[in-house]
Amino acid sequence: METEFADAMEAFPVSRLAETEDPEKLLEGAQPFMELMSRYRCAMMEVETKLRVLDEEFSMTYDRNPFETIKSRLKRPVSIIGKMKRRGYPLTVEEIEKRLNDIAGIRVICSFLDDIYTLADMLAGQDDIRLLEKKDYIVSPKPNGYRSLHLILEVPIFLSHSKQYMKVEVQFRTIAMDFWASLDHKLKYKKDVEEPERIAAQLKECADIISSMDERMQQIRDQIETGKKMEE
Repeated sequence: METEFADAMEAFPVSRLAETEDPEKLLEGAQPFMELMSRYRCAMMEVETKLRVLDEEFSMTYDRNPFETIKSRLKRPVSIIGKMKRRGYPLTVEEIEKRLNDIAGIRVICSFLDDIYTLADMLAGQDDIRLLEKKDYIVSPKPNGYRSLHLILEVPIFLSHSKQYMKVEVQFRTIAMDFWASLDHKLKYKKDVEEPERIAAQLKECADIISSMDERMQQIRDQIETGKKMEE
């Protein structure tokens, strides 16, 4: 919390307040932003809980787990401010909540392709969740080869005197997709890379290979499960 407060003080638009050299006014300027971040953190907790409940039910019904790991992250204040400025939006708490969909993010890592869609449908289909947007970069990958299923959800959080809906971005990937995306992210920020076009082409080729592997692993699992059913 201390780190988050320091980030808020550094990034949030309190320059006019700072001129007053009044600590109380500085705190007043940061407090709404910190409260917003707290609500997003609560929304992530809600989604994580829902996913773990689905995982438990799935394991009882099908004798396996639909995902391997869950990773969550809250966008840093500096990143939030930078994104708002790049898009030319007013720098207020209200506009941040209205304009940005990826402040609260959860990444779900699955072993198989069909588990991604099964789990995403089960989550988005819950009656207290609102599906705002769905982007399927598995069926339609990005030009660089990036693959993932993205959902923008509105999730209710229950506070002491109210219920509020908060936006959470949930990304579903296979283990292979996550491995590729992680390395692509690291290489993207390397400086003074020679022949960047050749490197990009190689990464795209790796993404295609990984996609083929995911499909093949799915086929193998389907064959195994079909064989089990025939034995039964």
